[in-house]
Amino acid sequence: MKAGLLFAGQGAQYEGMGKSLYDAHPAARGIFDRAGDEIKHWCFEGTKEELRQTHITQPAVFTVTLAAHAALTDALARENLTARGADGGGFAVAGLAGFSLGEYAALTAAGCIADFESALALVEKRGAYMAEAGRDESGAQRGAMLAVFGERGAVLAAVEAARAGDILEAVNFNAPAQTVAAGDAAAIDRLRKKVKETDGLKAVPLNVSTAFHSPMMAPAAERLAEAVRGMEFSAPRVRVYANTTGRDLMEGKPAAHTDAAWIRARLALQLKSPVYWQETIENMAADGVELFIELGPGRTLTGLVKKIKPELRALPVEDAESLDAALASIKERIA
Repeated sequence: MKAGLLFAGQGAQYEGMGKSLYDAHPAARGIFDRAGDEIKHWCFEGTKEELRQTHITQPAVFTVTLAAHAALTDALARENLTARGADGGGFAVAGLAGFSLGEYAALTAAGCIADFESALALVEKRGAYMAEAGRDESGAQRGAMLAVFGERGAVLAAVEAARAGDILEAVNFNAPAQTVAAGDAAAIDRLRKKVKETDGLKAVPLNVSTAFHSPMMAPAAERLAEAVRGMEFSAPRVRVYANTTGRDLMEGKPAAHTDAAWIRARLALQLKSPVYWQETIENMAADGVELFIELGPGRTLTGLVKKIKPELRALPVEDAESLDAALASIKERIA
């Protein structure tokens, strides 16, 4: 059985996240201990207001997500569920994908980044750069995001009509009838009003601190490009599907580019580019993925899989209870 691992993004956070994994699974505990006491405090005791701040959200969610991955990987090995391989009826990971921040967890799990500590340090910089890019000269928040439900073409038309010279773009293509727009607060307000006037569309504001994956993040992308200039990256050991295309991260790499240079450029581009999540899931399924497992806090990606490919199963792993349930389901499927 071919499985795809999905790594949660920064929108999925809540108080006490990861605590049961820390208590029940030594592999997860090891990740949290390497992350340090401050991040453990944010995850286990952080308030909703703290966890809403992207410079806190990103390292916290990243840590929980990789702790869930470590716990799952360790449990699969202990249960000997991967020994037979996909062709022999066993469990095999055929692809990885992460939503926004989750792409960094996917790259770490795929061996592109040398170690957890290097990846966490990069995530901390990413969170700080994005937070600063989303503020005006006075330090006030200037960006917002709006989830719009309805046919993608109608959403894009509404975005075009509401832009009026401000920053406003469709930035997350989550599912056939779910698109997220991001931009200046005034433009988002115009879009919300436009949606109300348009048959077949409805909108929900997102509780985020700024306009992620929009052109507003261009300064953050420039700073990230500088931050990764001296970092080494390796080609992934398992296929990673990129947010910017929904296809293999390494697809299109010119022969003249090293693996490290290509990945550095993709990371900077990702900050200011849309996330093609619907295309990611569709391409993973077309490549033979039969089961999706979401790693990290929340169950957003599990829900999106059901909207994109309802015939396929998706299992969340966010705490000790859901990990046990996922293992039981995997055993049943490959028995």
